[in-house]
Amino acid sequence: MSTISFRPAKPDADQVREEVRRHYAAAVEGSGCCDTGGCGDGSCTTEASELGYTAEDIANLPDGADLGLGCGNPQAIAALKLGEVALDLGSGAGFDCFLAAKAVGPTGRSIGVDMTPQMLAKARENARKAGFTNVDFRLGEIEHLPVADATVDVILSNCVINLSPTQQQVFHESFRVLKPGGRLAVADMVRTAELPPEVAQSLAALCGCVSGASSIEELEAMLTKAGFVDIRIRPKNESRSFVRRWVPGRDASEFVVSATIEATKPGGCGCGPEGCGAE
Repeated sequence: MSTISFRPAKPDADQVREEVRRHYAAAVEGSGCCDTGGCGDGSCTTEASELGYTAEDIANLPDGADLGLGCGNPQAIAALKLGEVALDLGSGAGFDCFLAAKAVGPTGRSIGVDMTPQMLAKARENARKAGFTNVDFRLGEIEHLPVADATVDVILSNCVINLSPTQQQVFHESFRVLKPGGRLAVADMVRTAELPPEVAQSLAALCGCVSGASSIEELEAMLTKAGFVDIRIRPKNESRSFVRRWVPGRDASEFVVSATIEATKPGGCGCGPEGCGAE
């Protein structure tokens, strides 16, 4: 008599969003991502210094803005200018939004979008306590951005797009809200090897920024389909030092690494928010 083995069904999009929302609500409320099954050795968070942020960056942040949930430093590739509008996808407690707000100055604006009410409340509290007046935090999904067409100069994100069950839609929305000539400057995870079924179908591994990671080829195809040009995806092999602890009982660095992802929306003069001026 033959034995039939059944593979667990892959979670649907609604299940994924609800689990991600629950997981990150727990992180900001203090129960920690490890309590929701998102870490291996008891250390699922990552120090900002490990991700390439400077001591000055960290010192300039409001208390409570850094929850240790990133996988890279999008500020390092964003080349933000005074007067620009920056949008952070999955802004959490405001870490990258606050750094962007400082970079674009009082004539610029930093917008954060997050789907977790607890994160949004924390970010707004941080902004109030630190006296930021050029930061705006909005409740919403990164697949359906609460942002008008062609109003953003730079899109930032730090280890969030991999959490989306519809990543192609995220890139379509990013393209929509960017001005002509606007740019994408993202730190996220990329898949470097096929995931074992028990990892690929694990919600804990997804919330741990592992099982939702796309390959470089998949990301390039999605960005191209959305309309982006000048696509540059650079894996960071040094990230293996902290990625390996992200999945209980497994070395996650066997399957994923952090990467920087850059792309441009065609058009625009490329002269920045002050305009090109007379010829």
